[in-house]
Amino acid sequence: MPIIVNLDVVMAKRKMSSGELAERIGISQANLSILKTGKAKAMRFSTLESICEVLDCQPGDILEFRKQDS
Repeated sequence: MPIIVNLDVVMAKRKMSSGELAERIGISQANLSILKTGKAKAMRFSTLESICEVLDCQPGDILEFRKQDS
């Protein structure tokens, strides 16, 4: 998938655990894990907004586009 999720990197920089982030943004740890591993097919803007607010970051800090070789 050409969208790379760098949530682990941002969380590490902020020294925040998955449990704490999940609780603060109001989603389950299982759903946060799906986001972190890049297995999610979609993300609500409201969830992205909450993540950015709690982690004090921009969407581009979390999501990255990489072209796939054809």
